[in-house]
Amino acid sequence: MLTIGKLGQAAGVKVPTIRYYEQIGLLTEPERSAGNQRLYSRATLDRLCFVRHARDLGFTLEAIRDLLSLSDHPDQPCAAADAIAKAQLAEVESRLERLTALKAELERMVVQCAGGRIADCRVIEALSEPAAEKGAGRRKDDAAGALA
Repeated sequence: MLTIGKLGQAAGVKVPTIRYYEQIGLLTEPERSAGNQRLYSRATLDRLCFVRHARDLGFTLEAIRDLLSLSDHPDQPCAAADAIAKAQLAEVESRLERLTALKAELERMVVQCAGGRIADCRVIEALSEPAAEKGAGRRKDDAAGALA
């Protein structure tokens, strides 16, 4: 049996996070020692590591709850788990597209900077433009449109 501190250390999760996961039902209520100290099993450590890894991959708490529910019933087909993973992959791909467009816009701003005075600074100018104005005068190949 592990104390909450040892559980957190083993899983790489902070104690308040463990308490939060208990509160929202991702982890079951732990056993208590005679001194009312929380005590956790190896199964809880495994479950917490699952949650941490899923969070590292960007899954929402709701998706993790669904995946945990599925893992509690190992004889079911894995189509539902596949669907959750595919939805997460689509979200990651969407974020990558937005980040790529963001990178292109930042590169464009930096390249256009003349290195002179702030009054002539393209970085400051570009950040000051309302999104609607950027869209109106934008060239087709301008990546800023992907961010607006």
